[in-house]
Amino acid sequence: MQRFDVVVVGAGAAGLFCAGLAGQRGLSVLLIDHAQKLAEKIRISGGGRCNFTNREAGPGNFLSENPAFCRSALARYTPQDFIKLVQGHGIAFHEKHKGQLFCDDSAEQIIKMLVSECDAGGVTRWQPCTVADVRRLPDGGFELDTSQGPVTTPRMVVATGGLPVPKIGASDWGLRLAKRFEHAIVEPRPALVPLTFDADAWAPFAALAGLSLPVEVSCGSGKARGRFLEDLLFTHRGLSGPAILQISSYRTAADQPLQINLAPELQLDKDLVDAKATSRRQLGNEFAARLPQRLAGAWLERAKLDAAKPLAECRDADLQRLGRSVHDWQLMPSGDEGWRKAEVMRGGVSTRDLSSQTLESKRVPGLYFIGEVVDVTGWLGGYNFQWAWASAAACAAAMAEAATPI
Repeated sequence: MQRFDVVVVGAGAAGLFCAGLAGQRGLSVLLIDHAQKLAEKIRISGGGRCNFTNREAGPGNFLSENPAFCRSALARYTPQDFIKLVQGHGIAFHEKHKGQLFCDDSAEQIIKMLVSECDAGGVTRWQPCTVADVRRLPDGGFELDTSQGPVTTPRMVVATGGLPVPKIGASDWGLRLAKRFEHAIVEPRPALVPLTFDADAWAPFAALAGLSLPVEVSCGSGKARGRFLEDLLFTHRGLSGPAILQISSYRTAADQPLQINLAPELQLDKDLVDAKATSRRQLGNEFAARLPQRLAGAWLERAKLDAAKPLAECRDADLQRLGRSVHDWQLMPSGDEGWRKAEVMRGGVSTRDLSSQTLESKRVPGLYFIGEVVDVTGWLGGYNFQWAWASAAACAAAMAEAATPI
């Protein structure tokens, strides 16, 4: 029977980072993961270049039943802290858009950095290794039955991630364990995911597949309302692109419509009417001068307006109605692309059962939950990685402090 000060289950972003930090603080650490490949989700992230953090990450960029829960960890381990670590390992990076930082070369560099941090902490890694059972011991510790033999530990960290992308090993193991130990679970659902529509309803727009344009998209109401200025992408089945991935996290009910402004920089209802005074163009040409041509054509068909009609002959009321419809497109998704295409999970282990300072369970002392398995979901753009680093750092510091004799 082997014994470690800490056993971390899950060798993704949060698990690797937590294990390395805990080991460097003097704890003996075992890191376990069931997958054949190490940190595959890091490897495929950011188009293979890993959007490893966002310079602007703060509590307002995260969703949770308790939006304030992430505040403590994020304040104590900031994007600048992780940037220093990346720079210390000589990894070149660049800012792509709105504070999003990517490796110049490859996501593999971040994985190698995290492994190096684990090596510096003397972390023992078992992979692939499965955990068949976890039992509480009379002294309050844990006994794990693993495929590499039994292990005991006074502290166990669950860093098993969420349910997206099952083909690379996503598992509900952490959620099942949390339930077993009587933790509340906020219902998991796909987030940062493309949205789909009924085939018949989407038929007029299916031909626009591949078209991308900047939009303003919103959904929800009150404090739960999301609003983003990002690019939208038409697909054969619905909508994708950063704007849709972002707003998908805010759709908490199947009957919540989206509001999309397809031309946020313009005021088409006024512009088209004003253009009548001088324009000799047909309506279709004038409209296509302000929107992508394919979209303009589809929109005129939708409005049942004749594209060949001279703009000067169009009624003001029709032009105003056309312009307003571009700025206020209301539509109801029928679903989404599911776990296969989702980038993260919304929901998870309820923050009501965890300490925001330490990520330790309030129900089971010595049991910790970090990263995506927790009900904290970031925006698209490096925020979820920052939550992984910050929650891991808070957990590692708390475990080291608890293990230090007074």
